[in-house]
Amino acid sequence: MLILTDMLTITQALHDQIVAHARKDHPDEACGAIAGPEGSDRPERFIPMLNAARSPTFYEFDSGDLLKLYKGMAERDEEPVVFYHSHTATEAYPSRTDITYANEPGAHYVLVSTADTDGLGEFQFRSYRIVAGEVTEEEVRVVPSYDQDAAATE
Repeated sequence: MLILTDMLTITQALHDQIVAHARKDHPDEACGAIAGPEGSDRPERFIPMLNAARSPTFYEFDSGDLLKLYKGMAERDEEPVVFYHSHTATEAYPSRTDITYANEPGAHYVLVSTADTDGLGEFQFRSYRIVAGEVTEEEVRVVPSYDQDAAATE
C-alpha cells in the first residue's frame, strides 16, 4: 500500500545541492534524484544526473545513468524519494511533459526555477506529488538535519 505524505522534509544541505546544480547547469535544465531507504520517505543520497537533452526547455535522463541509478538503489535497499529538475525560463510548476514523465507515484517531484525576472538571483523551490497525471503541490520543510528535526518534534 502506497502512503503519501503531503509534505517534503529535506535537509538544508540537500536543498542547497539541488539549487547549486540548477544554477550550475543554467541556462540548460538540470536534473537528478535523491535516494533514501526503502519505505522511509526520507531523502538522503544526492545523485545529480546529466541532462541528455542539454536543453533550456527540456530535460531527459541519460538511459545509462538511469539504469545505473536504479541498480545502485537496488544494491543499497533504496528507492527514489525525490526527482528534481529545473525550469530556466518559467515558474517551478510541472509542464505537461513533466507530468507525462512522472512514473514514480511515491516520489516527490521538486522543481527549481532559475528564471531571474527581478535581477536579484531569486529562485523558486517547489515540490509536487504526481500520481496518475494528477498534480498536487505540497509543503517543503527544510531542516538543518533529520536528527535535529526528530528532536524538535518529540
